[in-house]
Amino acid sequence: MSKYKTLQELIAIDSPSGYTDNASKYIFDLLTSYGYSPEYTNKGAVKCALGANPKVAIAGHVDTLGAIVSGIKADGTLSFSLLGGLSLTGAEGEYVKIITHEGKTYTGTILINNPSVHANNEKEKTQRSIKSMHIRVDEEVYTKEDVEKLGIGVGDIICVDVKYQELASGFIKSRFLDNKAGCYVLFELARRLKEQGKEAPVEIFFSNYEEVGHGGTVGYSDSIEELLVIDMGVLGDDCEGNEVSCSICAKDSSGPYDYNFRKRLVDLAQKNNIPYKVDVYPFYGSDGSAALRAGNDFRVGLIGMGVAASHGTERTHIKGIEATIDLCLAYINEM
Repeated sequence: MSKYKTLQELIAIDSPSGYTDNASKYIFDLLTSYGYSPEYTNKGAVKCALGANPKVAIAGHVDTLGAIVSGIKADGTLSFSLLGGLSLTGAEGEYVKIITHEGKTYTGTILINNPSVHANNEKEKTQRSIKSMHIRVDEEVYTKEDVEKLGIGVGDIICVDVKYQELASGFIKSRFLDNKAGCYVLFELARRLKEQGKEAPVEIFFSNYEEVGHGGTVGYSDSIEELLVIDMGVLGDDCEGNEVSCSICAKDSSGPYDYNFRKRLVDLAQKNNIPYKVDVYPFYGSDGSAALRAGNDFRVGLIGMGVAASHGTERTHIKGIEATIDLCLAYINEM
């Protein structure tokens, strides 16, 4: 059995923003099985106290990227609108599920319009956009009416195939490691503390609208003073991070994170020989950003395992995941 079984199971549950109930139930049931008493917020997030009077929230987001049916074309293909910042260049050719209002599931593929190279010699020059792309449904449909007879309509959720793999090299590649790998970190904090018979003044929080900007805004316990966000570390030409370290974010698009909080995290990583990188993310926001914009009086920090090819076919390493868990535990143990 895979050590990362709960990560694989969570990733397998489709949960684009706005369609997270099944994934949230998995989280709720898993934490209950560990012996905790999780709660749902009114918005459908899950929170769970790991001890009395929590002063710290450690948060990750369970919602992912996806799409939604925005129209049915005359030829029986679907137009779509994005849920979050799904990369269209990376999504072209990907298999999807279409989930209807009645709960029936159909499959399909994201394609550029007129996708055959034998019929369209301008295909490689075409800008990828929702205007130039469609979803081909895997049914005998040739008209709008054919599709409507299946029960497919505007507002139906579109979920992208995840393609999860664990490799002998320690790499894990899959869609939506952002941020289900972060949720896995929270699972492990809860499981390991329970196994050790420890309580901590900590609340773990699984938001469900991060990819659309308002996941981490509300729902925390009134006693919370610090928010530690667990989300993917950015990898790229202008970034320091890598897949085998825990990235500690100094600043992202929303501005700097709390300096003293960040300094404490760096000191803990150094003291405990935890591989880490301090980084600045050029195009990024988090539940911490949303919490601050919503007016919460929190000190906010942001860490997470490095994830390659974010919002595309992502990859991380078990060393980066474990480094993130270790830094969280070091932080909790210092409380």
